[in-house]
Formats: sequence, structure tokens, C-alpha cells
Amino acid sequence: MKLPTHLPDFTLPTIVTRIGRRLPQLPPVLALTVALNLALGRWLPREPLTPLIGKSFAIRVTDAGLTLRFALEERGFRPSVATTVADLTISARLRDYFALVTREEDADSLFFNRRLLMEGDTELGLLVKNTLDGLELPNMDWRRMLPGGLPHLNRL
Repeated sequence: MKLPTHLPDFTLPTIVTRIGRRLPQLPPVLALTVALNLALGRWLPREPLTPLIGKSFAIRVTDAGLTLRFALEERGFRPSVATTVADLTISARLRDYFALVTREEDADSLFFNRRLLMEGDTELGLLVKNTLDGLELPNMDWRRMLPGGLPHLNRL
């Protein structure tokens, strides 16, 4: 089977959203903060992140029903259990986050096509966007990120 060269357009089924909203959010946010902390100093330079220290963030994966809340402190990223509104909330479908991470699409095009939503501190949002744009990430093949599920994505 020949794999497509571009990430297929998909949205997770609504049942996934309903289930995801009921599941504990701590396991995925722990995975996210561990990954971010492992990237600190390697692919994610510390210096541009200095203005983000003490700020809270939420990553909302709309079609998975997940809201991953975390904060940046002097020592790194940590999960947040705060129920207050995050300083910056970024919302998108899982597919659009994959497109962003694999550099298939940039944040500007996702934002202007209304597939990426930033809420909260606008200046903080621009700082995060510019930091992401400046990252030198290793080459990530999205086809390897979705083992086994790829043939079924277009049907979703």
C-alpha cells in the first residue's frame, strides 16, 4: 500500500470527544510536560521562553475531548491542576496539531483558516508562535506517528 505524501484531513469521531472529556486529563498532560522538558535545551531553547515563566497554558484537542493544562516554571514545565482560566489556550483538532508538529502547515495558515484558535493573552500567543516558528525540530514523518491507524483516517 502506497502511503499519501500529505497528512489526510480527518476529525476524530464524536464518540472519542465524549469519552475524552470524561477521562482523567493528568496522564496525557504528564506525557506532554515530560516531552517538553526533554526537549528543553535540545530543540526548545530556554532563553526565548524566559518571558513565559509563571504563565499557565492549555492545549485543547477539540476532537479528542482533551484539555491539557500546564505551566512553565524556572525548572521546566509542570502539569497544572488549576481551575482558573489559562493565560493562553490553544485549540485545534488532532490532525492540525500533527500538521503543526510535522511542519506540514504553519501556525499562521492554521490560524487564518480558523483551524487553530488562540485565546487569552495575545502578546503571549505571539511569543509562543514565534518561538515555535524558530525551532529546529528533527524531521518527523507523520506516517510513523500514526502506526496502524493510517488506512482508516480518511474514513473518519
